[in-house]
Amino acid sequence: MRFLEKAGLVGLGLVAGVSVSLHFAANAEKETVATPLPVEELRAFSEVFGRIKSDYVEPVTDKKLITEAISGMLNGLDPHSTYLDADAFKELQEGTHGEFGGLGIEVGMEDGVIKVISPIEDTPAYHAGIKSGDLIIKLDDTLVKGLSLNDAVKRMRGKPGSKIILTIIRKDEPKPLIITLVRAVIKVQSVKSKLLDSGYGFVRITQFQEQTAENLATALGNLIKQNNGPLNGLVLDLRNDPGGLLNGAVGVSAAFLAKDALVVYTEGRTEDAKMRLTANPEHYLRGNGKADYFKNLDDSIKSVPMVVLVNAGSASASEIVAGALQDHKRAVIMGTQTFGKGSVQTILPLGNNTAIKLTTARYYTPGGRSIQAKGIVPDIVVEDPATSGHDAGLLRLREADLDKHLINDKPSDEKPTDKARNTLPAPGAKEDAAQATAAEFGSKNDYQLNQAINLLKGMRILQGK
Repeated sequence: MRFLEKAGLVGLGLVAGVSVSLHFAANAEKETVATPLPVEELRAFSEVFGRIKSDYVEPVTDKKLITEAISGMLNGLDPHSTYLDADAFKELQEGTHGEFGGLGIEVGMEDGVIKVISPIEDTPAYHAGIKSGDLIIKLDDTLVKGLSLNDAVKRMRGKPGSKIILTIIRKDEPKPLIITLVRAVIKVQSVKSKLLDSGYGFVRITQFQEQTAENLATALGNLIKQNNGPLNGLVLDLRNDPGGLLNGAVGVSAAFLAKDALVVYTEGRTEDAKMRLTANPEHYLRGNGKADYFKNLDDSIKSVPMVVLVNAGSASASEIVAGALQDHKRAVIMGTQTFGKGSVQTILPLGNNTAIKLTTARYYTPGGRSIQAKGIVPDIVVEDPATSGHDAGLLRLREADLDKHLINDKPSDEKPTDKARNTLPAPGAKEDAAQATAAEFGSKNDYQLNQAINLLKGMRILQGK
């Protein structure tokens, strides 16, 4: 299990049916730095421990007290550091393969209740209409208030086919919503693609997994084959992609950038938290023994006109890709401001099939931007009719909204719209908005996709002239 002894995360939070993914690193055998122990504080801890053992109304095991103490230390740091028991650790590892059990819902803790960050596409939560910003206050008959995030997630997991009833508070709904979900073994198809009219390609990445970059290479090759030649333009859809494997983000970026172009770098307090990752097979294959799946990819992919679609649900690995392509001026970023998770978590196993997930670094775009609690600002802002109405603020939950989030260590005075070259409003007609609300990403009624294709067609006309 050497390869698991240290792992860095670039996904979001905990998931009921894990969606966060891992970047496994091989540099494992690092010893903990010895630091002086705070004697007075430890004496107080010992006294509290002893008082609970002797005086609490019911007997409490030593294991429970120590586990809760560890959880408290980590949960008090930031929204993404946490303790992983054996089940959570196992499910976290399984999630990187794109198959896991649960509801398919990305969640975090806010003011003692569960806040939905994003439902995962094609999962029970997604099909049941769970929305970003929903507050889960009850799991079956158990109130969430008072539960830790780990405990709440445990209750949402379960045997595929079993049911769970969620009680949800949603802005502008007069009373709580009662939604029954059936747990399932969730298989997330990381890469989806299709050839649109007039030779334009559409590729959607729903989550960054172990096979994502390789699957992207296959999808791009198939699009060129279906088109009988180079594409006229390409739309890369990263909307509602909560993140995933760091090397997956590097691989996806490498498909479109020149060899050895800088994709992302990280800065932390320790030397192994400082990395510079480039569009080089060494950095996206990570020694897995595979041949470079981009080696035989058509050269036109490096120069095909591109639009990258993002929104508030685009986080971590998605923001790495969008930031790299934006800084290298390789693609036009379109949509709305992204989530803003610019930190890296490291998985540190504790030797008993448990682990801690600890924030160890911030990551930066090639141009030196930190997106922590800020996100990627699109070059062209295009609102989605489904999220541009009266509840837009609720649907735009971001890192900055999470309790105890890390601050941006490279703040700027730039406002979300300052960098945008243009802003295209969503359709104003009620019938258009209603139609767009029902549209799925990549469908003919996908307003943002249609605007991306219009832009690519305009770019092609200008290039022709």
